[in-house]
Amino acid sequence: MNNSLDASNIDQPPVHPPQLGDDAIDGGARPIRDGENEASSSSLAEQLTIIERKLDSLLQVVTELRQAKSRSEAPLLRRVLTPKLWTFEQYRPRTLTLRWDSTETSVDPALPSFAIVTPSYNQAKFVGRTIDSVLGQRGVEVNYLVQDGDSNDGTVDVLSGYGNRLNWRSVADEGQADGINKGFADLPGDIMGWLNSDDVLMPGALARVAEVFARRPDIDIIYGNRIYVDNVDNEVGRCILPRHDVEVIKWCDFIPQETMFWRRAVWEATGGLRRDFQFALDWDFILRAGAFGFHFHHLPVFLGCFRVHDAQKTSKIASRGEQEMQRLRTEHLGFTPDYGVIGRAIAPYMHRQIVVDAVCRLYLQLGRVPGFS
Repeated sequence: MNNSLDASNIDQPPVHPPQLGDDAIDGGARPIRDGENEASSSSLAEQLTIIERKLDSLLQVVTELRQAKSRSEAPLLRRVLTPKLWTFEQYRPRTLTLRWDSTETSVDPALPSFAIVTPSYNQAKFVGRTIDSVLGQRGVEVNYLVQDGDSNDGTVDVLSGYGNRLNWRSVADEGQADGINKGFADLPGDIMGWLNSDDVLMPGALARVAEVFARRPDIDIIYGNRIYVDNVDNEVGRCILPRHDVEVIKWCDFIPQETMFWRRAVWEATGGLRRDFQFALDWDFILRAGAFGFHFHHLPVFLGCFRVHDAQKTSKIASRGEQEMQRLRTEHLGFTPDYGVIGRAIAPYMHRQIVVDAVCRLYLQLGRVPGFS
């Protein structure tokens, strides 16, 4: 609705200039005919009613505009000062170019190899993009397996369509953790990671990770920044993190799972994923790896995309997730904190995240941050 504040749009009653007839010249007055006074009063009342209604409408428009102005200005500082870690949809969808290399290239023998598992169940709509993002990684050896949980939505047809380019199996399992454990059981590779069947890797992500692992033997686990995408790969948000914090990770899970990779020694020491977790299985793995003394490193580049859609597990079992996260806090902190205590404990990290996020977004606008585009 296009409302205008231009007063010229108001329907004004017709105004007629006085007629200078014989009566006016003579200083006399024209006699009022029977009923004319009553009709004139009625017409004037109707016009006044119309004007009042128009004014009421204009006042309503002004009020709405003031409220809109307040909404656009007042939360600005709040939006800037709010951590973006768990805010999925931060702005309107933007075009994100995701092109994975389909040509065969040589593998650098100096770089470690990968074991990547995709657990899947009834994700026929998205699993193809996930697979493409792994098969399209170049410069490193990738041993890839899709471990499907006996899907019945057409996922198997999608998997079959890749022919001998894809290793996959579809058998019933006892949940995501069980499927991932089974997938890794006989999959070779120096560096490990799993990619859910609705998420994707950024082009060149594995080569970047492999280079750091090869150069830094002191690092055991690497993770990066994430991009939030919608169901058609449009960008709707970004998660840009500061350096790793070994204490804050005990209070909340800030590591984007689809960007996390670890040396095989970590998996062997921790014994894989615990099957009694459905939501926080990655945080449980992270905390147990930290308890073993493994060294985490945040790589400040976008390594993966987390897909935001109505059917994602993250939305469906939020209540179960809260229970599992509190359970982990109790196990690793020695007590069950309330949310006020949690907020105070993670506040310094969140403040760093806000600063890093703001600086990186500014530099992104200037095109001066390699790896952040």
